[in-house]
Amino acid sequence: MAVTISQTEAIPAAYPDAPSGLSIEAAAALDAAVIWQRLESYVAHRWTARGVVWTVEGEGEWTPPLTPATIETVEVWESYAWTTTTLNPSPLGGFELPGDGPYRFTGTVGDASPNDVPAAVLEAFRRLAEYSAEVDPMPGTARYEIKLGELSETIDRSPTWMARAMQNSGAGDLLRAYRRA
Repeated sequence: MAVTISQTEAIPAAYPDAPSGLSIEAAAALDAAVIWQRLESYVAHRWTARGVVWTVEGEGEWTPPLTPATIETVEVWESYAWTTTTLNPSPLGGFELPGDGPYRFTGTVGDASPNDVPAAVLEAFRRLAEYSAEVDPMPGTARYEIKLGELSETIDRSPTWMARAMQNSGAGDLLRAYRRA
């Protein structure tokens, strides 16, 4: 069975533009690249082109785990060096690896037109950015209470609220079509 044992993905020159109309001013002030990186770490799709290298070991079928992918070079480790090779295509759009390898696949992932991002992904960006921009009045606390005369406000928040931002913001639900298999 072919297994990806390493994946080295370059940082793209630029990410798509942030969607317009963020309802929280602090969300618009966030670095859009940080939000895009968080979204892309959750899915297998890339919206801007960048280089990638996979090392794969084992015999059988292998398909690039990121999409859209263009493989430019395939090499196999032979006699203590990488040697260029040609592999047969597999029925699922990947490659048939005839031996244990290891194999090295070099190529690019990402769309050529990065600002043709689907509406659902832009909405996921908006949700994650606005959720991330919420101000925690007492960083590191899970509960705080404010009293002004007879008025009071109490907020309970799980200490992991930021770690679960993708799920709690609803962005993850919108990205299901782009998730890893």
